[in-house]
Amino acid sequence: MSTNPLTRPPIDWRLHAALLFVQVTFGAFHVFGKSLLGVLPPLAIVASRTIVSAPLLLLLALSVDRSIPPPRDLARFALLGFLGIFANQLFYIFGLQMTTAINAAILMPSIPVFVALLAWARGAERMTRLKVLGVALAVAGALAMLDVSKVTSASGSLWGNALLLANCIVYALYLVLQRDLLLRYHPLTVVSWAFGFGGLGVLVVAAPTLVRTDFSVLSPASWLALAYIALIPSGVNYALNSWAMGRSSPALVATYTTLQPVAAAALAILFLGERADLREALGFALIIGGLVCVSRKPANPECPAIRTH
Repeated sequence: MSTNPLTRPPIDWRLHAALLFVQVTFGAFHVFGKSLLGVLPPLAIVASRTIVSAPLLLLLALSVDRSIPPPRDLARFALLGFLGIFANQLFYIFGLQMTTAINAAILMPSIPVFVALLAWARGAERMTRLKVLGVALAVAGALAMLDVSKVTSASGSLWGNALLLANCIVYALYLVLQRDLLLRYHPLTVVSWAFGFGGLGVLVVAAPTLVRTDFSVLSPASWLALAYIALIPSGVNYALNSWAMGRSSPALVATYTTLQPVAAAALAILFLGERADLREALGFALIIGGLVCVSRKPANPECPAIRTH
C-alpha cells in the first residue's frame, strides 16, 4: 500500500504536552525565585537546586540507560554542563537578584530568537520561512502580554537585565549544542552527565556560601518554594526538555518559552482573581499562531528554506 508523499506526519501530542508542562511550571519560577532571594543568598539557592536535582537525574538515567559516554564525548558534556547548568543558573539567579521578576519574564522570549539564529548559523536546523514567521509571532505575542513599558531601567536593573540576557544566550547555546548528542544518547543520559559536570562547578563556587547559610530561618512556605525550584524547574523540566529536543527541534523547544507569560497570566486569573483584557487575548493568539507555524512540518521536503550561504 503506497503512502502519499504529501501527507504530513501525525502530531505527537506527548511532545507538546511535555513542553507545555515545562513552561507552565517554569512560569512560577520567577516569582518563587524572587521571594527566596529575600531570605537566602543566590549561591545557596543555586547549590540547593544542584544537590537535589543532580542525584535525581542520575538515578533516572541509570534506571533507563547504563551506558557511559566514551572519553571523546566527555568534553562536549562538560561544555553543555558549563552552558546549561553552571553559567545559565548563575547568570539567572544573580540577574534576578538585581532586577525584577517582570524584567526576567520580559527577557525570556529572546531565547527562541537566539536559538533560531544559532541553529541556522550552525546548519543544525533548516529554517523555513514558516519557522521564522512562527518565532516572530510567538515573541511578539509574549511581549504584547508582558507590556514592555513596565521594564525597570534603574542602574541595578540594567546590570541584572544584562545578566538575564546572558542567561538567555547560554541557554540557547545549550539547546542547540545538545542536539547532536541526543541523536546518539538517551535524553536522560545527556542531561544527567551535563548536570553532573555543571553541578560540580556550581558546588565548588557555592560551597563557602552554603556552609555559612542558616536554613533554619526558612518558613514552611520558603521550604516549599525551594523544594519546588529544586525538583520541577531544575530536575524534571531539564529532563523533559532534553526528551522533547530528541523528538523535535531546537526552534520548537525554544519557542515554547514564550508561553511563560501565558502561564503567569492564567495563574493570576485562577488564584489572584485578575481578569484578562484584549492585550492578553491578542498575545495568546499570536503565541499559539507562532507555535503552530514552528511545529508544522512541511508536506513537501523540497519546500523553500532560508539558506545559510
